Amino acid sequence: MSVAIDWMAFVNVFLVALLGACLIVTFYAIGLRLLVRAGRIPVVSPAEFTDAITILSEKQAKRAAKQAAKAERKSPLTEGQKQVALVGAYACFALCALAVIAGILIIVVGH
Repeated sequence: MSVAIDWMAFVNVFLVALLGACLIVTFYAIGLRLLVRAGRIPVVSPAEFTDAITILSEKQAKRAAKQAAKAERKSPLTEGQKQVALVGAYACFALCALAVIAGILIIVVGH
């Protein structure tokens, strides 16, 4: 009994997965950067885990929120430029979601 492997299909799946991962990471990074330029700096509250170390203390989270507010006030962009950056950020996040949905559809439907 011999097993035949379709190596071209393997290479095809590998390249599509690599391209998809690169696109998702790139669009997410650009979206996050545009979100920061728009003055919407994401500050994540500290997470409490059972039997684990807390990432940020409450004091550190307050300090980060204060620095984010200060950076927002110092932004050299006009309000119009901030709006364009915000729309661009949301567009990049939408492209990330579409890439994930397309990947799932390719797996489910294309199989």
